[in-house]
Amino acid sequence: MTKICAFAICALMLAFAPAAFAEEAKELSPKQRAIAPIAAFTAKGDMPKLRTALEKGLAAGLTVNEINEVLIQMYAYCGFPRSLNAINGFMALVGERAEAGIKDPRGEEPKILPRDADRDKIGAENRDKLVGRSYKAANAAFAPGIDMFLKEHLFADIFERGVLTWQEREIATVSALSAISGAGAQLRSHTGNTLNTGVTPAQMEDLARTLKAEVGEAEGAAAEQALKEALAARK
Repeated sequence: MTKICAFAICALMLAFAPAAFAEEAKELSPKQRAIAPIAAFTAKGDMPKLRTALEKGLAAGLTVNEINEVLIQMYAYCGFPRSLNAINGFMALVGERAEAGIKDPRGEEPKILPRDADRDKIGAENRDKLVGRSYKAANAAFAPGIDMFLKEHLFADIFERGVLTWQEREIATVSALSAISGAGAQLRSHTGNTLNTGVTPAQMEDLARTLKAEVGEAEGAAAEQALKEALAARK
């Protein structure tokens, strides 16, 4: 009987081990860490440094489609021009590597919502999950168009594409917003969202350290301050 109980306890410990380790995670994975400078340099429009970040991302194991998804999502935060410049630069890099005999894995293909999907409903539900509560934008009545685009396009079309996890998408967003002047409110909001996806405060500190080391002191400091404020708001 004692042996049976001991076996059952061990089985339970093994079953819950992944969740426990996730809760105690102190660092980002190499792939998550590699996303940060890619997103930040895209937002800054710094193409030479972005190229270096892209090379490091491929070396860290990011697939072509994973990086493409980061660059595509960035248009929602830093505009089409910088997103397109980043995509074109990445396309050139992958082409050069192919000519040199380096075959970068394409990876998972993105999913496309069907035309008749209820994007308003899907986007609202996804946003509520990220925010952690039923959310209504304060400016929705004043400028309903922006709320519609956020729900139907960003939180529906983009967040339903797969390839990247929601954690990875929010890490990319926080990294980009850390590099954009005047985006403090959005940075705080998305820092909270990132925590809601299961990224730990220690991992967010690792993200800030990564931004400091790979992008700049100011960007890392912005991420640190946003984390402090996001955690204080939860007390």
